[in-house]
Amino acid sequence: MKIRDRDQEEPTLNLTPMIDVVFQLLIFFMVATTFLDPEKEIEIELPEAESGAAPDVELEQIVINVFSDGRVVLSGEEIARDELLAALRAAARNDPDTAVTIRGDRQTHHESIVQVMDACGQAGLVNLSVGTLEGA
Repeated sequence: MKIRDRDQEEPTLNLTPMIDVVFQLLIFFMVATTFLDPEKEIEIELPEAESGAAPDVELEQIVINVFSDGRVVLSGEEIARDELLAALRAAARNDPDTAVTIRGDRQTHHESIVQVMDACGQAGLVNLSVGTLEGA
């Protein structure tokens, strides 16, 4: 029978490398989930729609945001109505089939949305869609 020597140390489990790995994973997931979401980037509350689906393929498109106070934002920059028409005409010259998504705040007056749609029509862009949130 083997008798254990009291001078011999008990084997221990070093948790430091495991804690380091857990912290590395935590940092990775925190950094990976901070990508900007276009709906959260600006303060527009989109209405919900029961029908419709997200497009299968992301195409080159123009996104026009209309705020509840009537301000218009094109590609992240606020733009005046007359400048909007000029920018849309330039986009139509490049590709007349460019998709345009108009995202209006749920409190926006219908007139503001119609003015943006009218500017798209005057510029020759007819591939229009209205941005909504998917319904629950």
